[in-house]
Amino acid sequence: MEEEVLGKAYDGRLMRRLVRYLRRYRGAVFVSLLFLFAQSLAQVAGPLLTKLAIDRYLAKPDHPVTSPIDRWLASDTWAGLVQISALYLAALLVGFLCEFVQTYLMQRTGQLAMFDLRRELMEHLQRLDLAYYDRHPVGRLITRVTTDVDALNELWASGLVTILGDVLMLSFIVLTMLQLSPGMTALMLAVMPLVVLVTARFRSYVQQSYRRIRVAVARINAYLQEHVNGMAVLQLFNREERSRADFDRINRDHMEAFKDAIQAYGWFYPVVEFLGMLALALLLAYGSFRIRAGAISLGVLIAFFQYGLRFFRPIQDLSEKYNILQSAMAASERVFRLLDTSPSIASPADARPFPEGPLAIEFEHVWFAYKDEDWVLRDVSFRINPGETIAVVGHTGAGKTTLASLLLRFYDIQRGSIRVGGIAIRELALDDLRRHFGVVLQDPYLFTGTVDSNIRLGTQWIEEEAVEQAAGQVNLLEFVRELPEGFAQPVRERGNGFSTGQKQLISFARALAHNPRFLILDEATSSVDTETEFRVREALARLVEGRTSLIIAHRLSTIQRADRIFVMHKGKLRESGTHQELLALRGIYWTLYQLQYKDQEIANARTIHGSSELPDRKILVPGLSQQSPAGTMDLRDR
Repeated sequence: MEEEVLGKAYDGRLMRRLVRYLRRYRGAVFVSLLFLFAQSLAQVAGPLLTKLAIDRYLAKPDHPVTSPIDRWLASDTWAGLVQISALYLAALLVGFLCEFVQTYLMQRTGQLAMFDLRRELMEHLQRLDLAYYDRHPVGRLITRVTTDVDALNELWASGLVTILGDVLMLSFIVLTMLQLSPGMTALMLAVMPLVVLVTARFRSYVQQSYRRIRVAVARINAYLQEHVNGMAVLQLFNREERSRADFDRINRDHMEAFKDAIQAYGWFYPVVEFLGMLALALLLAYGSFRIRAGAISLGVLIAFFQYGLRFFRPIQDLSEKYNILQSAMAASERVFRLLDTSPSIASPADARPFPEGPLAIEFEHVWFAYKDEDWVLRDVSFRINPGETIAVVGHTGAGKTTLASLLLRFYDIQRGSIRVGGIAIRELALDDLRRHFGVVLQDPYLFTGTVDSNIRLGTQWIEEEAVEQAAGQVNLLEFVRELPEGFAQPVRERGNGFSTGQKQLISFARALAHNPRFLILDEATSSVDTETEFRVREALARLVEGRTSLIIAHRLSTIQRADRIFVMHKGKLRESGTHQELLALRGIYWTLYQLQYKDQEIANARTIHGSSELPDRKILVPGLSQQSPAGTMDLRDR
């Protein structure tokens, strides 16, 4: 999985792309760096003031005036200590202020930059074609926009700038210690090989934990997305216990990975702290010897102790920030791979304007396969005249819905041509093409918001009167008026609280309110009850009036008044004609009609005779031998 790849700790190519998101906020970044520099200097000033106070006023009250700072300070001990204390307090306040401003600016800048990145990701996801979503789990894409972007935000907020601050502080500390005593500085640095060894071990150990954590987070996101959406099926088939067990396993992997990371941090900080205390112990012994020899002062030794405490803290931070940097590089690799994925279906650079006037839809020798040459449509040709209502029927997998998907250019055909008004749809801009189509799907999808916002879908030019008129024409207005808040009634996620029929009527109103020139209905009545179906049929009659319409249906009762009916079978257009013409052919459509309406006869027979007295009825299936048992279908077996 992509989450398992760590990549380099620093990749210049990726970093240059990341820095582009900070260019808009480079002023804030520059100010933050200035305050970071001042904060590092303030951290160095404290021990120097301590040294000055000890050497001038505490250890040697009669210290001679040898420097400008000595001449500036008061000669009186108490007055001098007050001055140094005030300077120390000022250094602390300056350090506090600088750290606050620097942290605030970088946190804010990081959030703004990641806001821009998330927006770019969302815009890009909307441009990708449906084939991309067929190949990639939704949970993994959510991880890109959430977890991976959070890793990049951590890089800006507490990663790169903090690393720079730690490096600056270490540099200033080492330079200052070298000025005070090169020998004691060398002694302080003598434990560094051990610190580097421990840090390398810690980094290697925690990298593996972070890799497992990322994989577990991606799996948790994917699992939750799939099983929350399918909660009704889980409960229907009593799969809750099995689902909990599967989730416990994934969740436990996440917990164990985190426990390993916690264990790594648990031993790393104490070990570095021990090495730091060991260095201070060596300083105490060596410093005492040097003081007795008169080589250094007591103030220098105390200052080294304070610098020693400050010296090992950035080293600990650098070890942690290294992992943040590496995680951010891996996250940016995955994010930019997504952003670099070009949609296979895009608007042409020189798109032609959508034609005006009555337009025909033409499929000419269309071949299409979702994968390789596993053809879903085979040499399909037909013409839908302006204002004509065409119904498409056929068994599951015959290619009915694929016709609509190709017409809206959700997928591109491999062979042939699809034209609207004589212009190939590849020559039209995608938004211009789809703007003229109203679509009602089998599974109506409502967004969180209100009934009104679900009908408008953000289209500004739709007036309130148009929304009410559309609702009235599809038999939805009566239902809306019964709602406590009418069109302002809140709609929860996926329309929970509304029946399937109510959601479908809202979808009809949505299509009608946008006043499309073409209409596509994909199994729009397959999941509603009989009473709602009659309401939908009335709405359907109003929807198709004056529009070129393509109706995909299983229920033949909804399409008998269509101008023509196309019968799809195994990816080919096998029959075409009116309802009566197709019945007279006694072909595939006649068989579908018999199968569908015989079901009602069987139900009536069971009611009258009982299941044990069901009449022995068989029908012929065209294309099979009438003499062969395979050429008949026993209705009691259905």
